[in-house]
Formats: sequence, structure tokens, C-alpha cells
Amino acid sequence: MSAQETLSQPLTLPRGQVIKNRLLKSAMSEALSDRTGYAAPELARLYGAWADGGIGLCITGNVMVDRRALGEPGNVVLEEGADRDALRAWAQAATRNGTQCWVQLNHPGKQAPKGLNRENVAPSAVPFRQEMQMMFPTPRALTDAEIRDILARFTRAARLVQEAGFSGVQIHGAHGYLVSQFLSPHHNQRTDDWGGTPEKRRHFVLTMLADMRAAVGPDFPIGIKLNSADFQRGGFSEEESMDTIRALADAGIDLIEISGGTYEAPVMTGVNAQRAVKDSTRQREAYFLEFAEKARRIVATPLVVTGGFRSAQGMADAIASGAVDMVGIARALAVEPDLPNRLLAGHEPRYAILPRTTGIAALDRSGLMETAWYAVQLRRIGRGQAPLPRMSPWRVLAGIVWAQLRRGRIGPPKRLRAV
Repeated sequence: MSAQETLSQPLTLPRGQVIKNRLLKSAMSEALSDRTGYAAPELARLYGAWADGGIGLCITGNVMVDRRALGEPGNVVLEEGADRDALRAWAQAATRNGTQCWVQLNHPGKQAPKGLNRENVAPSAVPFRQEMQMMFPTPRALTDAEIRDILARFTRAARLVQEAGFSGVQIHGAHGYLVSQFLSPHHNQRTDDWGGTPEKRRHFVLTMLADMRAAVGPDFPIGIKLNSADFQRGGFSEEESMDTIRALADAGIDLIEISGGTYEAPVMTGVNAQRAVKDSTRQREAYFLEFAEKARRIVATPLVVTGGFRSAQGMADAIASGAVDMVGIARALAVEPDLPNRLLAGHEPRYAILPRTTGIAALDRSGLMETAWYAVQLRRIGRGQAPLPRMSPWRVLAGIVWAQLRRGRIGPPKRLRAV
């Protein structure tokens, strides 16, 4: 079977939903809310471009479940009272041409920069490593009642996603955000029902999945993005990740996207991932394929890996190996929204995806430019403009500095002052 034929095969999920091909658009931060935290019109244009571009399953950037807990400026927030018309317009554009679009739901926990929220919360009051404490405050440990409130917020958000017309939801359980923090023995040092043993650390995400399922019914897909490991001393290990995958599969999760890393060990960003993986892994293109092969031996749940793919043949080889059922693409879609159509027509990507660096070591290690550079491209597509694949990272950095200076002079929007 040719690469084109392999990628064009439909995939039937455990609950019967059919994804039209094996290409998944993984989450990228769009930062395209309006001043109230609701979905801006640019999101419908952006996701409409990806739907027209041929993607089979599109995962949105992280949507927050509590406006008091943003991960970054511009996050969309899904709470009761959200603009239903804007959500429906977004969903309608994102699901045309038979595309499935799932909303990624998230809470940052401790992983939000200073000054963005009134306070940061986490399973335990564990600070960031010393050199990051200037940017991230030490969080306050959540109470049992607050944990249950957050779970209820995820459930309400999932119901809003379903009512708006999206195809499913994805729990963000990776990259050091709150769900990931609960799973990590480094971040979760509780001794109550929510921590102390691997089983109790999994209690948060398994309760979330059960509550969501009860709210949205048996036929609405629920997936998760999960770390293969935190790549951090004392953090979430490969062994615990395997046990979590097994538990999620037993609980009926519909799709597992495998990733890795946190802000303190940002393996998921392009430059850091390329440094972290072995030569043999780079040759196979996918960053986390070896882990997926191990996971495939213990679960039949559909699996996805994202990151590192450079060619149609590399993507097809990953699927043909049986280790994964779909391949995730992210950054390439920010400069080439119609890439799926090209791949499915037998063509290769127009542009090589290279690390976006400034030469400032500390800045480049943080992965900030990887997020910011691509966010600029997404905003351009959302405004009906063409991406600029050769845009200088320094131009983006200058824009960030200017925006911060303006924000310091005029303050945040009135509706967001209390978050």
C-alpha cells in the first residue's frame, strides 16, 4: 500500500465514529479569544481553513475551564454564560467537509506566568526550579472542595462543547498542566484521596473521565493527550504512564495522543525534542513512536503520536507499523493549512519545519519562540491572511516586547482584571 493510500484510510473509533483519514491536527495555542475570554471570529476562519485543507481530526488549542486560571493571555474560556453563538460558528466551520473537531479542555494549575492570574493553584505547593521562579509563582495547594469544583468545571465545559456541535473533547493531560501535575509524584505530594500512590494520583483524571462520560452520554468521543514521561527527576515516569494508559483504556477512553515534557523540561517543543531523542528515533521521524510501540502491546485503544514527522512516507510507516492509528501534525499546518490535501494527493510538504530560535540560549531553551512564532501564523490565517513561513523570530520577539510594554501602560481589559 502506498503512503497516500495508507494515510487516506478511514479510522473507526471504539464507539463507532468514523474519522475520514489518518491525519490529526494536534493542539497549538491560538490565543484568539475576544476581550471577554470568549471565542473570537478569527477562530472560525482558522479552523475553517484547516477543515478545507483536508485534516481528518482537528484538536483545538487548549480551552480553559475557569477564567480565574488562564494558561496564557488570549485563552478561550468555557464556562456557563459563554457566547453560544460564537461557539456554534466555530464548531460549524471546524466540522465542514466531514472533518471531526474536538475541543481540548485544560486547566494550567501552577503552570501560568506571574501576573496573569490572581493566584496559581496545584495539587501541592511545589515551586518551579530556581531559575524559573522569576516567571512562575509558587502555587497554593488545592483543597478537596476546590478539586471537586474543577472536576465539575471540566464536565460542564464538555457538555457545552457537545451542545455547540463539536465532534468530541480531548483532556489535556500532558505538558505539565493540572491533570499532568496530579499524575506526577514531583508535583503531587498529597496524602489524601488525590495523591500518595500511583493509583490515587490517577484518581483525578479517572474521575474526570467518568464524570464527563456521564454528562455527554455514551456516543460522544473523549480523548486525552498524555505524557509518555515528564523527563524531570522525580516526575511522571514511563512506567506510571503505561499504567495510566492501561487504566484509561479500561475506563473507555476513545483516543490517546502521546507526547512528553513540561515547561521545566520542554521536550515537546521542536528544538528540545530534537535534542532529546535518539538518532534512530530521528530517522523514523516520530519523537514518541518507541513508547507508542510499548503502549500498543498493552491496549487496543487508538493511539496517536505527534512531533517530528517530515514526510508522507514517515507518517505512513508509523501507521503501517501498527504502533499508532493516526499521526499528529501541528506546526506544519500553521504555515501550510492545506498540507493534508497535498499529502493525500501524493505530494510532500512545501516547507521544512525548522526550530525557531533567536540565539539567546535561555529564551530558546524555554520553547517560547516555538509557541509565539506559530501563534503569529495562526492569527494571520484567522484574519484571512496568508502565513509567512520565512518570518524572522526577531520580528516576533519585538512584537512580544511591544505588546508587553503596551499592556503595562494601559492595563488588561476591564472584564479580565479579576482573573
